[in-house]
Amino acid sequence: MTGGPSIGGAGSRSDEVMIRAALAAAADADPRDVPVGAVVFGPDGRELARAANAREALGDPTAHAEVLALRAAARVLGDGWRLEGATLAVTLEPCTMCAGALVASRIGKLVFGAWEPKTGAVGSLWDVVRDRRLNHRPQVRGGILESECAAVLDAFFRTHRP
Repeated sequence: MTGGPSIGGAGSRSDEVMIRAALAAAADADPRDVPVGAVVFGPDGRELARAANAREALGDPTAHAEVLALRAAARVLGDGWRLEGATLAVTLEPCTMCAGALVASRIGKLVFGAWEPKTGAVGSLWDVVRDRRLNHRPQVRGGILESECAAVLDAFFRTHRP
């Protein structure tokens, strides 16, 4: 899960701090769920919400870490569904559903770790978040702590799939 397209450079120190928080969130995933973690930070840098994948734990196909974190952040802010100026940090490149949720939420910035060449919708397979036909396009930085994020996923799949 390495070697995706170059998007937005290598990232800053704060991007790394945010991805480390997402890695910590991934560690909280149910053992049956793919360990992806997501954290939403407000415009002031304050952590608003975090989540891990919970599709298996909740029996919900939409319970991706990104969607759960976006929902929780909107509840914390309490003033509607728009997350303008906020940043979502996630350990894996978002899929099409999650990329669409990022656009719909008006998130200001996306920072992610490992590339997902099979289903990634932020540069690998598709590039939903920067489609000029859409009404919102967040800033994106991909490949932040890529090898660390990929190692967590590789370890999971070594034990869960032959």
